[in-house]
Amino acid sequence: MSKVWFVTGSSRGLGRAFVEAALSRGDRVAATARHKLTELSEQYGDSVLPLVVDVTDKDSVFAAVEQAHAHFGRLDVIVNNAGYGLSGAVEELDESQLRHQLETNFFGPLWVVQAALPYLRDQGDGRIIQVSSVAGLLGLPLGAAYCASKWALEGLSEVLAQEVAGFGVKVTILEPGGYATDGVTGGVQSAAIPLYDDFRAALTAYVAAADFGDPAAAGRAILELADAPHPPLRVFFGTQGYPMAQQAYADRLKTWADWQDLSVKAM
Repeated sequence: MSKVWFVTGSSRGLGRAFVEAALSRGDRVAATARHKLTELSEQYGDSVLPLVVDVTDKDSVFAAVEQAHAHFGRLDVIVNNAGYGLSGAVEELDESQLRHQLETNFFGPLWVVQAALPYLRDQGDGRIIQVSSVAGLLGLPLGAAYCASKWALEGLSEVLAQEVAGFGVKVTILEPGGYATDGVTGGVQSAAIPLYDDFRAALTAYVAAADFGDPAAAGRAILELADAPHPPLRVFFGTQGYPMAQQAYADRLKTWADWQDLSVKAM
């Protein structure tokens, strides 16, 4: 039986790849973006419901989820993909930029989950896929705002998975590495302090040299993830995340072990 998807951030990048992969195999999709995706309707007809949604607007999110459910009669796969990166050293971060980063990358998915969960619970079935990042596990220079938003999403999603398992709803935190989308070089930059220019130069060099993944491959992979009878709580997309996480967790475990004597003294 075909699935009904609700995907945020569908206009480009991984979100667009997820939408097109689902539609191409005959699934139906409520595709949301900040502008109406009329080209999807022209190509896929009634299989797609394009919706204009600003995920930072809670009322807009709830109305869109309600409309999608009314239109298709059910919701099977919720993909919280909408987001962007704010680049800047901690000292450089502007409060309004930081708040908007959290409103988009953290509160947006929260509103979608709260809006969709009653429908999934009533069905006794459903998938919630939270698009995090390798940066949801690691602290990266100039990525404090983005990392903070994704670390918060990871914590919320891990708890959510435990709370909704009894309803038949499964949650997966998707942690992509870099992909060949405009998100690699896009995003928002904070006002620069020259003292941190070395970090910016290193980031620019990394982006120029990195081998980024193919969004179409991610689209094919998310279909397999959505169909898995026992999906993982966490999964990397791409080859970058696993070795980075291995090193980061090895370092953390060593530090905790090295300082265990002090930890015991604090009892």
